[in-house]
Amino acid sequence: MAMSKLSNTFGMRVFTDEGDYFGEVEDAVVSASKIVSWKVQSGSNSILQKLVKNAKGVIVPHQLVKSIGDIMIISNAALPKSN
Repeated sequence: MAMSKLSNTFGMRVFTDEGDYFGEVEDAVVSASKIVSWKVQSGSNSILQKLVKNAKGVIVPHQLVKSIGDIMIISNAALPKSN
């Protein structure tokens, strides 16, 4: 597994495992030198923007991240439930 700088993920586009555009990585929450979660801001025309409307973004637990490469892929379970 190749190592990369954490800062390389900032601004990275995030998609669900079903192919929906979710948003962009804003920051990572790190504790004891391990990534705990990701702050993801809702992008224009993203599924996240449609679900949370006025919120700027959400926190995605690292356990829901499936892959990080040129993009980040997260589990569809990370989608906020609509009311």
